[in-house]
Amino acid sequence: MAHIKLPEFSDMSPKIQKLVKPRLEKNGTLDETTRLLSLREDIFLATNNMVINFLITKTELPYSTKERIAVLVSMENGCKICVNAHKTLAKRLGMSDKQVEQILGGIDTIECGEGEKLLLKFCLRASRKDSYKILKSDIDEVKNMGYSDTQIFEAVAITGYFNYINTITNVFGLEDEA
Repeated sequence: MAHIKLPEFSDMSPKIQKLVKPRLEKNGTLDETTRLLSLREDIFLATNNMVINFLITKTELPYSTKERIAVLVSMENGCKICVNAHKTLAKRLGMSDKQVEQILGGIDTIECGEGEKLLLKFCLRASRKDSYKILKSDIDEVKNMGYSDTQIFEAVAITGYFNYINTITNVFGLEDEA
């Protein structure tokens, strides 16, 4: 149970209601993360835009890489609700059960190229409190594996998003809904 009272659909702003109504109609309920974010329309809308732009929209990184980052960073942060949500989303975006299970086993169990493994390890380093210790040489190492500046920037932005949403869901004690 969440550590604070979460709004019901009827308590949400009309703008948020319009955005979440299809989910409510499809699932019969709204997840706790959506309800928590709806406490503040500005925070809800900003977060919703990040999800759309970082995860849903086709970008420079493939969906599989983005979902690997999502699950790995969420595992690192101990955010079960986000791990399970992104296991489900990864499957909806075309990843097999085997590919999802590999992510849960850690980077070394993922069947992907060495370049992607290096990018994923870089993202985990970027997710930590001592990310200020990352050097130009660390970024150059990822670039030497074929990633562009903008792809690395995107990967770090996704990493930052998961640090943000993992913090919110963990601090407020949201339950694992999977």
